[in-house]
Amino acid sequence: MRKMLLPLLLATTSPAVAAPADDFKTLTDAYWAWVLKQNPVYATALGVRDYDAQIQDVSLAAADRRAADAAAFLKRLDAIPTAQLSAADQTNKAILRRTLSEAIEANSFGQRMMLFTTYDGWHQSFAGMADNLPMRTKADYESYLARIAQYPKLNDEALKITQAAVDKGYVLPCVAIEGSEKGIIGVVVDDPTKSRFYAPFLKARPLDVSDAEWSAMQAKAKAIITDVLNPAYRKHYAFYTDTYLKKCAKSASVSAQPQGARYYAFRIRQETTTELTADQIHQIGLDEVKRIRSEMEAVAKKAGFASREAFIQELRTNPKYYAKTPEELMEKVARINKTIDGKMPTLFGKLPRLPYGIREIPAEIAEGTTTAYYNQGSPQSGIAGTYYVNTSKLDQRPLWEVPALSVHEAVPGHHHQIALQQELDIPEWRRHATFFTAYTEGWGLYSERLGIEMGLYDTPEKDMGRLSYEMWRACRLVVDTGIHAKGWTKEQAVAFMTDNSALSAANIDAEVNRYITWPGQALGYKIGELKIRELRTKAEKALGPKFDLRHFHDAVLVQGAVPLDVLEAQIDAWIAKETAAG
Repeated sequence: MRKMLLPLLLATTSPAVAAPADDFKTLTDAYWAWVLKQNPVYATALGVRDYDAQIQDVSLAAADRRAADAAAFLKRLDAIPTAQLSAADQTNKAILRRTLSEAIEANSFGQRMMLFTTYDGWHQSFAGMADNLPMRTKADYESYLARIAQYPKLNDEALKITQAAVDKGYVLPCVAIEGSEKGIIGVVVDDPTKSRFYAPFLKARPLDVSDAEWSAMQAKAKAIITDVLNPAYRKHYAFYTDTYLKKCAKSASVSAQPQGARYYAFRIRQETTTELTADQIHQIGLDEVKRIRSEMEAVAKKAGFASREAFIQELRTNPKYYAKTPEELMEKVARINKTIDGKMPTLFGKLPRLPYGIREIPAEIAEGTTTAYYNQGSPQSGIAGTYYVNTSKLDQRPLWEVPALSVHEAVPGHHHQIALQQELDIPEWRRHATFFTAYTEGWGLYSERLGIEMGLYDTPEKDMGRLSYEMWRACRLVVDTGIHAKGWTKEQAVAFMTDNSALSAANIDAEVNRYITWPGQALGYKIGELKIRELRTKAEKALGPKFDLRHFHDAVLVQGAVPLDVLEAQIDAWIAKETAAG
């Protein structure tokens, strides 16, 4: 619980002028309290119980209020003289300023009304809410029941906004959303005990709940699922199929929407934390594709194949490379993850305390979503990180991808980086609510390369899997900018990825749909990874035999997620310190 501020005592002397450092702390404390209030479910996950019965207000009026609040924070922030802050707070100020400015700018676009992608939406986030909440006490369950009962209000508001988006031309492209209605209606089940919303009630009864109370809670959950949630999801499904799909956009490009080209330029800047243009990123992608393609040719020859294409054809079609059951795939994932766990101390001096687990992606979204993803845990609420694996379409989930996939999503990738960030001695708002795609996803992709040093790619098949994943992210630079800045069709994007990567047809289709419906997000991966590799090369050259890879990795992670220019300054300072250490 936060302590209430005591009223100031009247003084007989003139009031002292607050130092800039004090002003900054007062501001950031207020900002963090505001963030928690705006995100009540996340606040609960972090152990702040002030908003336990609340859910987020998704209305446009609330979005405007949040933008106005951000502008007020920004005005206060700009009034604090940067030069009079410590080096750490100068960094904090720059990060907060970027965060606030981008929040204000994002709210100025009509695309703010586009509340879902093929990757996620309010309907799926709500269905997975319990995964991120503590479920150990009577109060936990009571607040959960109160929250899920409020879904119709949230759903109605989201549908109202989506109708306005349709009316104004902010709709997702037809070519990308075929079948995505399954993610809505798939949440609905006739037997409420089979619902994702009922999952918390399949756990052991909390110690502070009597048998009678537990039975009553279970009955209430079943009633809410049957009488409140299912009708709301059916209403969403009816709107989506009867109205939205009939108004879907003909062009795959966000630039075809009102303000689209300007919005895409903003998204590039936001996701890469750079000033690179679409043309520059497109060319970086083409250069990386050429380089990686050459490396793939060498691996194919090493494997005894006449060409890269012949080896990829073998990898895509030979049944021996594919699990026969979801359980077999999960067992393979579990084994490689435990192998990686044992190698972590060789590459890092500091390891996080929070563990992670593996889980299958929910069935109703699996067929249309990505091959895996990570969901952060909460040390405060006793929730582990989770590496979600797609076990649908098993003939499209090759086992030779598992090592590269696992180092990215679990450790040393997302779980390692995010769990460490949750422990860092940095302000809470940076520890828990600051994530820059170019850093977090750049680190994830860089981690795939660390699999080489771990010895994970011990067969040509696994090495091709690594290269295919790197090629996948290089292709993103070409495809995302191609679609949204250069007039590419979905067919062109699919053909480019099919020709250059070893990804299966199902993965390529799902990925291209993601790029179409979530413009710019996929650009951060390769741009971030290239910067981290560039900084490692700089450190190796500058320090020579004094270079310690474990120390370098710790230096990259010590500040948590930061923009790439901040990361570069951070590593430059570390190099200077290591050099001075003699």
